[in-house]
Amino acid sequence: MSHNAAPFFAGAVMQDCSPEVLAALDDYQHPLIGQGLVSAGVVGGCVADGTGWRLQLNLPIPARSLAATLQADLPKVLATVLEGPITVDVSSVIGTATLGGALKAYPGIRNIIAVASGKGGVGKSTVSANLALALHAEGARVGLLDADIYGPSQPRMMGADATKPSSPDGKTMLPVMAHGVQTMSIGYLIDASQAMIWRGPMVSQALTQLITETRWDDLDYLVIDLPPGTGDIQLTLSQKIPVSGAVIVTTPQDIALLDARKALAMFNKVSVPVLGVVENMSTHVCSNCGHEEAIFGSGGGQRMANDAGIALLGSLPLDLSIRLNADGGHPTVVAEPDGALARRYRDIAISAAAKLAFGAAGSFPTLEITDD
Repeated sequence: MSHNAAPFFAGAVMQDCSPEVLAALDDYQHPLIGQGLVSAGVVGGCVADGTGWRLQLNLPIPARSLAATLQADLPKVLATVLEGPITVDVSSVIGTATLGGALKAYPGIRNIIAVASGKGGVGKSTVSANLALALHAEGARVGLLDADIYGPSQPRMMGADATKPSSPDGKTMLPVMAHGVQTMSIGYLIDASQAMIWRGPMVSQALTQLITETRWDDLDYLVIDLPPGTGDIQLTLSQKIPVSGAVIVTTPQDIALLDARKALAMFNKVSVPVLGVVENMSTHVCSNCGHEEAIFGSGGGQRMANDAGIALLGSLPLDLSIRLNADGGHPTVVAEPDGALARRYRDIAISAAAKLAFGAAGSFPTLEITDD
């Protein structure tokens, strides 16, 4: 699957696509896209190549796995209206989703996804790391910003805690590369045992400097791992940083859901679209027998999503391997790339990217999709 940054909702040239072909393509609806392929604006062309037909699709999301599904499904869909073999070429053409208003996209960053939770201890940082790695695995250029100034954890999780960022000019920093992802954290700049005894304005300034003084290199997505709560960091993020969308992480129990709803309400108040909810620790998986049990209750994330009119992006178990992989600096998506847990993270990543590109249900402000 190729990648470029061309506009993806304009200028489609459907050469040699008959009305019957277009109708068949628009009748096909993948759940991630939520509408026909022609209506979604992803059909780039349909041409005869001498022996058969070649269909070009330009997806606005990084979806290697979705490409495989489309390449398997569409020849069957078109077999009734086209004669001969049908080849489907799929390109990832990721544009910039921005909210209306004064904030503009930062140079080198097309989209910013904030990962938040109402309270600590729900696994938000682990989800953030694996979400960034999953987007990368699906074909995107990805950055990961650790916005937890008081308790940075991403350097350790990404296996880069012994690394210091370099500066080419004494004013800006190059991101630290970890598993193919560009990363930045206050944890790279201070001693791991140093306590950050800073007031709110200092923390907000540190966050702003981390994002604006890092030389992000042509990112499709910057994933920001927020600290828990709805305080200074979150307010700075919403007022000064052009966040494209937010993902809320919660666990199923009622007390976590109460705080998660506060985070959701905060993003709604500051007009940041919420892409969906991730229910973490939905079940406990026994490391001896594999039995799953909903020790924190069940269905809480789905109920919250239903109440808010947003998507449940996915559920993740409380699994020992997830913790061991993160502590060891190789999160699950890179430690076990072909495993069932990595597949869950990739499904969540694709769903979040699709909500950003194609629109999310519920209280989702109007998105203006532009090219670079």
